Order: sequence, then C-alpha cells, then structure tokens
Amino acid sequence: MSTLSTVGRGSTRSYSAIPGQSGGSPWWRSVKFLVLLVCVALVAIPFLAVLSTSLADTAQINKTGGFVVWPDHPTLDSYRALLGGGLVSRAMLVSVGVTVVGTLVSLSASISLAYGLSRPGSFGQKPILLLLVFSLLFVPGLIPSYLVVKQLGLINSYWSLILPTAVNAFNVIVLRSFFTSLPGELIDAARIDGASEWRILTRIVLPLSKASVAVIGLFYAVSYWNAFFNALIYINQSVKWPLQLVLQTYVVNNAAIGQGQTADPAAALPPTVALQAAILVLSIVPIIVIYPFLQKHLTKGVMIGAVKG
Repeated sequence: MSTLSTVGRGSTRSYSAIPGQSGGSPWWRSVKFLVLLVCVALVAIPFLAVLSTSLADTAQINKTGGFVVWPDHPTLDSYRALLGGGLVSRAMLVSVGVTVVGTLVSLSASISLAYGLSRPGSFGQKPILLLLVFSLLFVPGLIPSYLVVKQLGLINSYWSLILPTAVNAFNVIVLRSFFTSLPGELIDAARIDGASEWRILTRIVLPLSKASVAVIGLFYAVSYWNAFFNALIYINQSVKWPLQLVLQTYVVNNAAIGQGQTADPAAALPPTVALQAAILVLSIVPIIVIYPFLQKHLTKGVMIGAVKG
C-alpha cells in the first residue's frame, strides 16, 4: 500500500492510497512487510527446493540425503530420463488433450445453459435452475457414478475424464448471474434487427463477457489438469493415464519408477527423489505459464458484481 506524505509546520501526515485508511507508522509498515515476506518465503522455498532437487546431480543428492536447496552442478538428467521413456511424456499429452478438449466442452455447455437460463421466459427455466441448485446440495455417490459411466460404455475411455464433470453447477450460476446483468436493451435491439439467439450470444453477449468466460475457463482448465480420481477409477490401462495419476502413483504412493519407463533402460537412473521432483515440476509448469496471460481477466472477473452502483 503506497502512501503520500505532506510536511507542514512541524508536522508530517501520511496518506494512504486507499481512501479512508491511513498508511500507518513506519513500525507497523515494517511488521506488515515482514509478515508478507514470511508468507512469500513459505511458498517460494518449498517450490525452489523441488526445482533445485530436480536439477541436482546424483552426487549432490546422495550427499544431502534428500532435497537440495541449490544445485551445485545443474543437470537435466531427470527430465531426459522421464520425457524420453514415454511414461511421463505420454501422460503429459493425455493431460493436455483432456484439459483442452474438456475446457472447450465445459465452456460450450456452461455458456449455452447459462444464457438459456438468463433469458426471461425460457422453456423450463425455473425447473432447470432448481435442478442445478439441487445438484450443489446433493452430490451423487461413487457407485452410482461408476455404474452410469459403465452403462454409457465410457470405461477406459478418455471421455470418462471429461463428460462426468463437464458441467459445474456453480460455474453455470455465476455465468447466468453475469448474463442477467447485461443491459436488456442491447438484446432487444438485436432482436428487432432480426438477429437470432445464436447471433446475439456470439456477437453481443460473449464479447461483453470476456472476463467472466476467462475466469470460468481457467477454473475448468485447472480442474481438468489437476484431476486424477476419475482416471484412477475409470482408466484401466497405464498408457492412458494422465500426468496427475502418474504423479499420484510415483510421488504420493512412492512407487518405484522402473527401467522400462525411462529413456535408456540400460542406463543408471537418477535418484528417485530427483525423478519425483521432476514430475512435480512438469505438473506445475503449464498452469504457471498460462496464468499470467489470464491474470488481468481473472482480476476483473472476480470483481464483477462485487460493487453495486
């Protein structure tokens, strides 16, 4: 929080950039800075340790007996071993494909449903809206969900990772609330000019809803990228595993990565902790890369509706 100081006759006043709040004394600002610094360190140091361990060589890892804070001789041996063996590289392709296709499917379904529910007098508007709210309160159990997926023939199919979670009721309600807040005069004028509902949605509503759609799209993308439970239940072949299931198997469950799952089966493997750290980094990097491009939309999207004028 920035402050402005004015010097008068023997007095100094401090003004905050936020109206109605003072900047505080230098001591209080120092305390807040130290607290913020500690919070940043608690987040950054573990991530730095994981990244450093994935880049450390075998000798340094064996010397420290675990995580490395800073690599003396950085090497990409762990990444070469993982990406060249087919297990992790194939899992990354599966995760990217499921995330991209799933996000597009979920956005298309959610936007269509939210727009239909936002139009007054739509067919079945109230019953469908009540059904959405009902789904938020009562979540289906594991066995009924598995039986439905099995009856649809989706077992061991990539669609089992997308269709069961394609529509999130909360996201639909958020989009509906924003669509409802758009000026009705714009839509009425478009109808008078002969525009169809599809044209109104694509040419008027969506251009005005970029921030909200970007936020909901980011929520869906992160959800698909981090999901592993559906793959654990519905996918029977390891060649179809997404990256998060590989992460859960070899990092959380501490399963050993075999020689046949790395680049050179005859070569000596890097330490297990280095391979696990490399898998962790590979699972985090895509979201970190995408987030800066959506940050401005995320900030605007979460503030929509927060201030009423």
